[in-house]
Amino acid sequence: MEYNTQKTQLHLPEYGRIIQQLVERCQELSDREERNEMAMAIIDFMGQRNPQLRDEENYKHKLWDHLFILANHDLDVDSPYPFPTKEQLSEKPKRMEYPKLQGDFKFYGKSILQLIDKAIELEQGDEKEALIEVIANNMKKSYNVYNKEHVTDDVIFRHLKELSENRLDLTGIDSLEKSKIYYSTNNNRSNNNNNRNSNNNRNNNQSNNKRRHNNNNSNFKNRK
Repeated sequence: MEYNTQKTQLHLPEYGRIIQQLVERCQELSDREERNEMAMAIIDFMGQRNPQLRDEENYKHKLWDHLFILANHDLDVDSPYPFPTKEQLSEKPKRMEYPKLQGDFKFYGKSILQLIDKAIELEQGDEKEALIEVIANNMKKSYNVYNKEHVTDDVIFRHLKELSENRLDLTGIDSLEKSKIYYSTNNNRSNNNNNRNSNNNRNNNQSNNKRRHNNNNSNFKNRK
């Protein structure tokens, strides 16, 4: 009776003993063409045993890497991809750099800073004003959650001005509600101006048509 401790070590246990033995058999073949053919057959078999890998990008490349690992980095075949070395596999990943937030405002999060940068890039208009209002409201929610206390709008406006390096300034407005009124008032004013211009144009057109009609009538009477 042969115990598992007497068998060769499974380098990738998820593939099982059968594929490990096939790889060992492939290593023993002396003819290179036979090794290449068997290596291709093993790759197909590995793909069938692990269909979930097919959903990943470059899964064929990953299967060839696994084949070389199963062979303990000792397999002389023609691979479409370069085999990884032991040093590459044992290399530790680089330390992940976390985003650095500004001083006392870290509780606002990275997304708020990204939205502020986006708002700065936008030209003056309704879209920019709406985005600034969204930013201020989200800043207020984040502040209340982190500090567990109520915050006034003027504090949020000061923080927004500092985070945007004075490029988004709402400090002249008392509250977010007034900012909505301010924006709507400006919009209504511009709409009223447009309506006034359109009414003036309509009245001018009507007077011109009336004058033209009177001239035609006078010409018709003179002709008689």
